[in-house]
Amino acid sequence: MKPLPALELVTRLEDAEWLDPVAKKVRKVVKRTVRPQWARDILHGVPIGHPVHPLAVQVPLGSWISAAVLDALPGNNRAATVLIGVGTASALPSAVAGFMDWSQLHSQQQRVGLVHAAANITAAGLYAASLVARANRQQGAGKALAYLGLGVVSFGGFLGGHLSYRQAAGVNHSEDILHRFPSGWHPLAPLEDLPEGKLHKRVVAGLPLLVFREAESVNVLSDVCSHLSGPLHEGKLKGASLNDASASDGGDPCVVCPWHGSTFSLRSGEVQAGPATARQPRFETRVTGGLVEVNLPGAD
Repeated sequence: MKPLPALELVTRLEDAEWLDPVAKKVRKVVKRTVRPQWARDILHGVPIGHPVHPLAVQVPLGSWISAAVLDALPGNNRAATVLIGVGTASALPSAVAGFMDWSQLHSQQQRVGLVHAAANITAAGLYAASLVARANRQQGAGKALAYLGLGVVSFGGFLGGHLSYRQAAGVNHSEDILHRFPSGWHPLAPLEDLPEGKLHKRVVAGLPLLVFREAESVNVLSDVCSHLSGPLHEGKLKGASLNDASASDGGDPCVVCPWHGSTFSLRSGEVQAGPATARQPRFETRVTGGLVEVNLPGAD
């Protein structure tokens, strides 16, 4: 079966460079509006381990779709109005979370995301106009505006699906490591060949690994950032150096992704700061006869 013609139009949005100046201005507004890192992490979904936006949109979408069903049946004007009000009010926090995620995407993703956001904002405006019409006892106009809003938000949802499932925005880009790395122990490198206190890249079984040595201890993570596949070995080392004795004082050395600033603990792989929400796959290590070996728990 051939893809729908609309898919080709959406694909063209990915290369619509004329949207870039608008995206740049919107990014600046988003970053100025939400400054504290803790607030950004909550909006990204770091505490729950996946983006907040797809979860938050269920409230306005569910309310608006339910209102559409009630509008098609007699005697439900009041209930439909309440649902439209709930959906319109809940659209704002969903949009804020969405813009926060959007501000940390690649250019091609941001172009599609910008049109996705414009569609959703337009739909929210139509639903707000529907509420005004209903308040003025213009039920016919109110219903027409609501159904028009449902059509526009459905188009926005189609773009959101393209953004998530075709362009892989918001997904865990390290999930496949478990299925690509062979099970068991594998040689990494002689311990003496690994630089101490520095980020270092090694390739095992064809997969890039991030290596950080602390004296006789070796920490190994996937080198592919879970946010958007950034090369972590090119990032910054945070909270550790050869001079701070972090291995003995309880400090937690971290790596900051060079692309979007996601921060991960080098010892556990846990997210310390977003936009990433998924932890980095962490490899077990052991030293046998001076050779460092690695094992990925749960690997197929």
